[in-house]
Amino acid sequence: MDQKLIFLDIDGTLTEPGKNVPPQSAVDAVQRAREKGHKVVLCSGRNYGMLFPVLQFGFDGLVASAGGYIEYKGQVVYDCPMTPEQQTRVLDVFKESGIYRTIGGKNHSYTDEGFKEFLAENMQSKANSELLRWRIQIENELDIRPMSEYDGEPIYGMAFMSRGAKRLEKPMQILQEEFDFCIQDADTCGIVNGELSSKAFDKGSAVKRLCEFLGISKEDTIAFGDSMNDLEMLLAVEMGVCMANGSPSLLKIADMVCPSVTEDGLYAAFEKLKLL
Repeated sequence: MDQKLIFLDIDGTLTEPGKNVPPQSAVDAVQRAREKGHKVVLCSGRNYGMLFPVLQFGFDGLVASAGGYIEYKGQVVYDCPMTPEQQTRVLDVFKESGIYRTIGGKNHSYTDEGFKEFLAENMQSKANSELLRWRIQIENELDIRPMSEYDGEPIYGMAFMSRGAKRLEKPMQILQEEFDFCIQDADTCGIVNGELSSKAFDKGSAVKRLCEFLGISKEDTIAFGDSMNDLEMLLAVEMGVCMANGSPSLLKIADMVCPSVTEDGLYAAFEKLKLL
């Protein structure tokens, strides 16, 4: 078969949310696909620094910060952090609105003090997978630092969590011309969370940029994801695959659904798509 360019989200797709070690079946799938001549690229909302523990398992390239930074075989393809003016505007309006922020620089991420306690108070909310995801990430493996340690490094994006949608009205009004708001599926307990990203990029535009850089057509692209920040990526490729553990909204638009990350889903999908 023709060589394919394969894009893999990490949390909830390649690994369990917040984890840095994929199931052995996923590692085997990636290795065997690359041995067949396919190219496999990480495509994550994680920043560049958070990708290093996963990169050891062998990939051809990476898309970090949901498209804000792209690298292929050590060569920088795209690099687009916020301007200092944008950073100030974003941080200030979210803080003034009482919304919890987790910002992603190139190498580190920082979260508002009090966010862990907020999550602990709301663990009864099972409707929103992102709530559990961020709890796991902060408390375990991803080294998300307190906002007090933020030293001004360039920001590529931000995850946020709000007590209700009302608090988001002002940030959305002020920032709507320059930024997109990716809201995850509604939470029955009134908690709204999502991601803020520059209109200059998303995972879908990252797919197109890397395809252009490599001279690969859309017909030879496949992507795997699980949450709504993977929407543009799945729409940009020829074959968009959603994990069974994925967002209900993403499951509806996917070309294919594979078993969950805990059920060796990637290996099963690679095998079905004849990538092995």
